[in-house]
Amino acid sequence: MSKISVFLCFALALCSFACQPTNNEQALPTVGQRVDNFGLYDHTGDFHQLYYYSDADAIVLYIQGNACPIVRNGLQDLKDIRDRFEGQNVVFFMLNANLQDDRESIAKEAAEFGIDMPILVDDNQLVAEAMEVQRTAEAIVIDPKRWNVAYRGPVNDRLGYESQRPEATKNYLADALGAVLANEEIAEPVVAGKGCLVALLDNDAEAHAAISYTEDITPILTNTCLKCHYEGGIGPWAMDSYETVKGWSPMIREVLRTRRMPPWQADPHFGTFKNDLSLDNEEITTLVHWIEAGAPRGEGEDPLKSIAPPESEWTIGKPDLEIAIAPQKIPATGVLDYRYDEYKLELDRDMWATALEFLPGDRKALHHVLVNVQYPKGITPPLEDPIEWLDGIFAGYAPGMEAEHFPAGTGRYLPKGATLVFQLHYTTYGKETMDETRMGIHLSPVPPDKEFLIVGPFHGEIEIPPHDKRYAVAAEKVFDREISLYGFLPHMHFRGKSFRYTAQFPDGRKEVLLNVPNYNFNWQRFYLLEEPLVLPANSKVICEATFDNSGQNSFNPDPAKTVYWGDQSFNEMMIGYMSFHYGKPVSETLGMN
Repeated sequence: MSKISVFLCFALALCSFACQPTNNEQALPTVGQRVDNFGLYDHTGDFHQLYYYSDADAIVLYIQGNACPIVRNGLQDLKDIRDRFEGQNVVFFMLNANLQDDRESIAKEAAEFGIDMPILVDDNQLVAEAMEVQRTAEAIVIDPKRWNVAYRGPVNDRLGYESQRPEATKNYLADALGAVLANEEIAEPVVAGKGCLVALLDNDAEAHAAISYTEDITPILTNTCLKCHYEGGIGPWAMDSYETVKGWSPMIREVLRTRRMPPWQADPHFGTFKNDLSLDNEEITTLVHWIEAGAPRGEGEDPLKSIAPPESEWTIGKPDLEIAIAPQKIPATGVLDYRYDEYKLELDRDMWATALEFLPGDRKALHHVLVNVQYPKGITPPLEDPIEWLDGIFAGYAPGMEAEHFPAGTGRYLPKGATLVFQLHYTTYGKETMDETRMGIHLSPVPPDKEFLIVGPFHGEIEIPPHDKRYAVAAEKVFDREISLYGFLPHMHFRGKSFRYTAQFPDGRKEVLLNVPNYNFNWQRFYLLEEPLVLPANSKVICEATFDNSGQNSFNPDPAKTVYWGDQSFNEMMIGYMSFHYGKPVSETLGMN
């Protein structure tokens, strides 16, 4: 017997422990099941939302699991079918819902076994639960015309427990795909398959019905969701009672499963951020399971009814200086040029800003505000050769941005005699309105240890072809001195798809600092590092962005147009704003912990 044959026999023998049938085998799921939309990261850090692929004629979801011999031994069969249907508008994914597998180990498995299709990481198992996944090596064919399951079962009949044929005698998956593409009935829509069992951690409907609204649900809502969903907040409705939450519960389930909410687009695999709005897997599954159980009320008082609204419209306290930007009349329709307003600071001495906050007058109309300082004669700007409205910005607001406290021991200089210049961008939304935006500045007369700065490396030579789903550009910033890096604000417009920041150190080592694979134009925020990152002199930060100019991008105003750099939202921009100061953090400078 050859070494290869011995290895295969040994591998399949191992599978007999993990993959063999059990006495309590569940009934086979039926086809025709509706597949709800979901969003998942893959093993490379890309993001995929199922319904984005509505333009496909068929979608294959293959259940993968690390170290499963049947999965490994059947990979080439799956690849052969993928190659056979190339050019026929079939999309192939794998799905890993194993508790024992994480993104690092899945990526390692993919590299070792040559897996060249996205492996979706179902780390909270909600997709596997909804699709009644029982074993690996199952192929699920989804028909995007109806969003239902057309076929589920093995790729073919070549592999069994502790056995394999030289060639398959039945090609279930290929036959099913052929029937779906031809709009014909599938001869065998459900076939019992062989594979390793997938342990679903929390798939107990009785336990879900026992989830407590008062003890389990409201703490999640108050800690995260009520930051926006209160009366007068940025959220479209207020979470002010059980009845309201129950009424919105189907929508809550949908936005959690598709990862549209909470509005935090950073990939959790890279970086730790102090203003992280995301929910962890336990919180998401608790909410979804409670909703799927019918959102039971349970006993006790309703905690949401006793939560008082914020005491002040200023979330970080009353500012030392409040500036009312000149009221701006916005028409119901039309494309508006940028507007500019100036405010002469009446300071009797030099001051330093330590915190900033904007109160938008009309959030629907206000696209952004940028603020620059016009220094009096004799004062040198803090950055050499700044590009206006990209480098050295004093303050900024865009949808989703929060009040900003500068790091301890830092500030932004406001000399006596300075003028603030406001750049205002508005978009119309079908109703004439008046915007009266205000800015609050917290001030200190004491010079800080370091000046807190912003730079914005950009790629201005944008030319996105019509219908291009993945147009990529890059920009970089080399720091000739040591810096401490605090945060990132990626900026694109309607076609923005993804944005990634990577540090390259002088020795050539690279580190991903922020990955935003699901960029959303409606939510632009500074991602603030939990701890500042010290970059030595001659380090480089590389910004990589992709744009989606196809009809699958629901924000795209016109996929038939070539898109260039421009101020308006239907043009594009690529800017990688970063906040930093020169030198080490103040705590390190002062020898503090």
